[in-house]
Amino acid sequence: MNEITKSGIITSIKKVSHPSFDVNHITLNSIKKLESENGRLIIELSIPIAADASKQLIPLFIDAIKKDYSELTDVNVNLQARTSETVSTHKDPKKDAILPGVKNTIAVASGKGGVGKSTIAVNLAVALAKDGAKVGLIDADVYGPSIPMMLGITDKPKVYQAENSVKIIPLEKYGIKLISIGLLVDDNAPVIWRGPMASGAVKQFMTDVDWGELDYLIFDLPPGTGDIQLTLVQTIPLTGAVVVTTPQEVSLIDARKAFRMFERVNVPVLGIVENMSYFVAPDTGKKYDIFGSGGGSKMAEQYNAFFLGGIPIDPKVREGGDKGVPIVYDISVSDQANIMMDIAHNLAEQVNKRNLQKSDTIEIIMGEDD
Repeated sequence: MNEITKSGIITSIKKVSHPSFDVNHITLNSIKKLESENGRLIIELSIPIAADASKQLIPLFIDAIKKDYSELTDVNVNLQARTSETVSTHKDPKKDAILPGVKNTIAVASGKGGVGKSTIAVNLAVALAKDGAKVGLIDADVYGPSIPMMLGITDKPKVYQAENSVKIIPLEKYGIKLISIGLLVDDNAPVIWRGPMASGAVKQFMTDVDWGELDYLIFDLPPGTGDIQLTLVQTIPLTGAVVVTTPQEVSLIDARKAFRMFERVNVPVLGIVENMSYFVAPDTGKKYDIFGSGGGSKMAEQYNAFFLGGIPIDPKVREGGDKGVPIVYDISVSDQANIMMDIAHNLAEQVNKRNLQKSDTIEIIMGEDD
């Protein structure tokens, strides 16, 4: 009978091919429990994959193990899918000096307005928080701060005197922390600022707000490729960016500009989200491609980027924003909410992969198994 060891099981599992499974993410430390007795194997694994993929991977892992250990009559695999947990932190001295407790910084951007970028940013933040992550959200769209309304927040943030400066305490709702210029000015007061003033406000949202410990800090950027975007990337190194578009070419033209902007300033694009992908008539169930189809996925393929997902048009999404209750929080069983959650899982995977690729330290385990 072949001796069953951790390294042997890892070798078997690495033979599995699945689009959601990166074999480079599994090490001896991925095996949390291994018990073998009388032809029966019990194993617990913890790897960074989307939760939905675990159902597909478990039988594949079992088949791979049984193929290499034919004497096993019963194999039980318990797979813990790590989605919100970051495998590693985006470490950079410049970022750590400004945001010492923040592991990853993500910009949500679009080339033009009206594509639902802020809706995506809000629901991504809430979805990641529902998965157990510590999440902050900066409404960097200074001229059109809509996120306080989308989260139903009307209170003003409080301040306190720190050692050398005054710190702002971000407001919290739905498990996320938020700061926005919309919380600091009257609802009907226009923000009539030149570019440097707007950029300075965004910089203060990073330096003067007490964010504490966060897994993700998400920036909802204004449309376009202007001062605020440049200020952000010059102030801190971003973990990456998400580009939001709609399917039609008039939107994709501007989305490509946003994509190229991040390329030029050396910010990796973690993925593309296509909003308003299609509409399903509630009375007939017929699908309508109102704004065309496949634009986001084609753009992702064109630029060798990851397509995070497409979100259909649904009045519930708009109603959630107007009521201040994000759809991923309010209607957890709806198709739209599930799609948003899947996009958040995909984003977490891309962050994990990016950090692993950038990691300067690779753990090498040698010798016999324990």
